[in-house]
Amino acid sequence: MSRRVRTTGPAAAAQPARCTVTVCRGCCCGTSKIPGLDHAEQLARLRQALADTAQVRVTGCLDACEHGNVMVVQPSATGRAAGGRPVWLGLVNDSDATADIADWITAGGPGLADPPGILDLYAFTPSRRIRRAVEG
Repeated sequence: MSRRVRTTGPAAAAQPARCTVTVCRGCCCGTSKIPGLDHAEQLARLRQALADTAQVRVTGCLDACEHGNVMVVQPSATGRAAGGRPVWLGLVNDSDATADIADWITAGGPGLADPPGILDLYAFTPSRRIRRAVEG
């Protein structure tokens, strides 16, 4: 049984579009190459904090290993209409950063809420080739 949200039909119209958080768990992110962090716990806490607010998905390598652990926060449809664009965050290697990301998304995310200033330290711009693959 699929856990996907329907994107067409009357059921989709009743459900607001939500932010999507893509969490890299490829060759470096989420592995012992980044020590001192319980990666499974990080993902579980993020999913729990955003259960009613955003879709959290896990992907293979995003090819930004120098920034591991990487997360990409894509705006909701409302956030995109308000000018929000995907935000790439790297070095998300502590629970405080994960909590800050969850709080920002709960407040609306890209286009709808200003991120906590500390997240400026985590933001980076990947190459166009990498961005296209994820933001498509």
